[in-house]
Parts: sequence; structure tokens; C-alpha cells
Amino acid sequence: MSVLKRGLPGLWLVAAILSGAALAADEPAGSAAGDAQGWRTVVSKFAQDHFHNPAWGYSHCQRDYALARELAAADHVALDDDVLYAAAYLHDMAAFEPWEKTGVDHADQAAELVGTILKNTGFPMKKLDAVRGAVRTHMYDRNPVGHEALYLHDADALDWLGAVGVARIFGLVDPKGGNPTGPEVVPMLESNLAKVPARVLSPAGKARVPERQEELSKFLRQLREQTQNLRVL
Repeated sequence: MSVLKRGLPGLWLVAAILSGAALAADEPAGSAAGDAQGWRTVVSKFAQDHFHNPAWGYSHCQRDYALARELAAADHVALDDDVLYAAAYLHDMAAFEPWEKTGVDHADQAAELVGTILKNTGFPMKKLDAVRGAVRTHMYDRNPVGHEALYLHDADALDWLGAVGVARIFGLVDPKGGNPTGPEVVPMLESNLAKVPARVLSPAGKARVPERQEELSKFLRQLREQTQNLRVL
């Protein structure tokens, strides 16, 4: 989030693509057994109702949760799914009003606030500290501690790369000609390409990097070729 401006309108088309690409289910088969109180439904509904942004909204939460599980499974690492689910769906809450706080990083602010959302939902509150830790270190430039934090961190980093990374960033372009413009978001993509790959830390995450790295790199090359080096973008 640190490389992006918040609160900017996105292209409706990109937003629609991201929304349509969202997973049909928020949780895997069988996970409801650990959700007797329905807290996952509450958390998912909260995120769906309040997190509206083409780059870090509800569909991003869905992707982070699913990809973190995939990476951990590939590494044969068992995760506490309660911790991962809560952290994945609430990690960007402080990027939105009324939870954002001027001068405080959104990850730190969200870590302080997640308990207010989870309490009285049936979530096992003894796991709250683990959720806070995962939320606090979800950005690629931070150092996660613990399996849930690691795989959320890597899923979130990978979501800045590849085709989905392009869709997220271009979703921030103001369709009315305000900031950011198309050319103005290109440096954001270039920054992600330069900084994110080295910060994917898990074995399975590292294995996903080259393909997404090449997708983003190729897009940027072709975009410059087809727009007179962005002059007619």
C-alpha cells in the first residue's frame, strides 16, 4: 500500500474484472466445522460491505486468503486457518475510512483495530495476537514471524505482480482525468517490479515469482512500445 495513493477512483472496467474474478466461495470445503459461531460469515460480510477499491478491496482479500493456502500446501506447511482467514480479510481495513489514521501505517493501524471487529463474533480470541502479527507484517517490505504471517505476506506480495498486479494498479486511474493518470501509475508498476520479487520469502512463493515477474515486465515493455514511451497513454 505504501507505493500507492489511497481513496482514488478506479476504472469501472478493471473493477468489474477484479470483482468477476473473485472466488465464488470465501472459504474451502470443510472449514465451516471450525466456524460454529459463524464468525467467518460476519468477517466476510464486513469486508464485502466496506472494502470497496479495485486494488485492495474485497476481491484482494479473497485472493490473498486462497493464495496463502495454496503456497503453504505446496510447502507442506500446516496453517491455523482461523488466524489466516481473519488476517487475510481484515489486513487492509485501515486503508478505508473511518479506520484509517493519518500518519500511521495502515498495517499497524489495522493490527490495532482487528480485535474490535472480531470480538463477539465467535472468533477464538486467544488467537488474536497471531492475527495482529500477520496483519502488521503483511506488506512485502516487512518481516513476517510465524507461518500464517509468512504466507499472507507472500500472497499479498505476489498480488502486486503479474496480470493481476497490472489490473490492480490501473484500477486506480481516475477516469475523469484527475490523478493518477495512466502514465502516472506506470512508475508504481515499475516500483513493484523492482522491489517486490526479492521480498517473497517462502519456497512456494519464490517459485511463483518468475512467471509473474515476466508477465509484468513484458507488459511494461509492450506498453511503452505501443504508446510512444507513454506519450500517448
